[in-house]
Amino acid sequence: MRQFAALARVSSREQEREGFSLEVQEEALRRYAAQAGGEIVKFFRIAETASKGEERKTFRELIAYAKKNAAFLDGLLFYKVDRASRNLFDYVELERLESEYNLPFISVSQPTENTPAGRMMRRTLANMASFYTEQQSVDVREGLSRRVREGWFIGLAPYGYRNVRKDGRGIIETDPEQAANVKRIFHLYAYENLTLDGVVERINAEGRIWRKSQPAFPRSSVHNILKDRAYIGEISHKGEWYPGKHEPLIDRATWNRVQALLGGHVYQSQSHTYAGQLIQCGHCGHPITGETVTKKTKNGERYYTYYRCTYYNRKGHPRIRVREADLETQVLAIFDKMKVENEEVRDWFRLVLASQTRDAQAESLSQRAELQRQETLLVQQQDRLLNMRLSEDIDQETFARKHTELRDRLASIKLQLDVVDRCHDETAELASKVFELSQTLRNQWLTADYAAKRRILEIVFLNCVLDDVTLVPAMRKPFDVLAEGLISEKSRAGGI
Repeated sequence: MRQFAALARVSSREQEREGFSLEVQEEALRRYAAQAGGEIVKFFRIAETASKGEERKTFRELIAYAKKNAAFLDGLLFYKVDRASRNLFDYVELERLESEYNLPFISVSQPTENTPAGRMMRRTLANMASFYTEQQSVDVREGLSRRVREGWFIGLAPYGYRNVRKDGRGIIETDPEQAANVKRIFHLYAYENLTLDGVVERINAEGRIWRKSQPAFPRSSVHNILKDRAYIGEISHKGEWYPGKHEPLIDRATWNRVQALLGGHVYQSQSHTYAGQLIQCGHCGHPITGETVTKKTKNGERYYTYYRCTYYNRKGHPRIRVREADLETQVLAIFDKMKVENEEVRDWFRLVLASQTRDAQAESLSQRAELQRQETLLVQQQDRLLNMRLSEDIDQETFARKHTELRDRLASIKLQLDVVDRCHDETAELASKVFELSQTLRNQWLTADYAAKRRILEIVFLNCVLDDVTLVPAMRKPFDVLAEGLISEKSRAGGI
């Protein structure tokens, strides 16, 4: 019997328009093989759901199989020429199989002979198929660009919205439940000093639902939401952002704050106070990390935080975990030792701290001057851009792209100025405030948030080692003097 390899290809639009499916093609190809006194020994199929990558993979498999088994095959079967290839490059590969491997190209519904005239006819049909595919691609791109310019999404609406059809046209509208989740995510990250993991943990603990099929919020999806400009009313297309007709869910001030926090490396992989390279293991020197364990109780779920070495599971490493509450107790004990009762000593210590902040103040002033210079330049560029648009020196698309870029850069500069101003105001009193805090720490530490605790620890501690379950800190100057005790029985009069 004669042996053939065959390929059937169809897309959903072609199936609807021309009325043939994979099953129709397969039946016609097998019928041809039977009438020719043979059978199809290998069948390749490209369905309407296949991606471009999957199509290319199937076509390469066909070529590889044909080359490997050319000596045993009597031809390659296709329903039509445009079912064999969508572009001229693929068609050339099939012609090479015919000329170099003596493997005939057979179109069962468009028969041609293996002669110059027959090959010319096939090439004409292949050219027509290639033209149709390329023209269709151009039409689709133009249609998508036009839809974006009109302010509509061109695909599936982002989380927080839903696709609907109105008057025969696809538009999007706000999904109330999902939109509330988006707003909550932005608020938690922007204003409640939570890391990305902290946001995920909090929003899941609040009982909110991501999707019915997956109730818990995925970490990666939360991060993508925080970076998606669709929530301030814009649409992405080819790397650019355009004004959209959908309702913004987030105000620009909140958006700018979130982007500054994400881009300013404020993000920590964990929201654990004593993790993140703050403490080293006394046994091996590797960082201490934190983990939160959830335990179910009669009254619901309770969360317990423990700290351990990152090499905790290594063979021979001590299996020691320390509760966060135990570390809190040790830190409070250290700060209690820093409390100074003598007023003269406190005044002297404030003067020492103030002298050490002058360099930081000078740097802050320098940063502010540079940011103000950049702000002035950006405002001038905005004015020039507007004048160029009014005089029609640039088109609307270029204006929109550059205006968005300048606007975002200016918002970023203003946010950095706010940060610098805050730091400048705080720097002069920061060390003094930490000193004052150390004097009343027990009352204030327990109500401080994660970010405030981290900052205090990084200011006061140079480094820390966890020796078994004991925290051994190396104090920064001049806090080391406080921790050791300023008042000594061997001191001169006054006890200083």
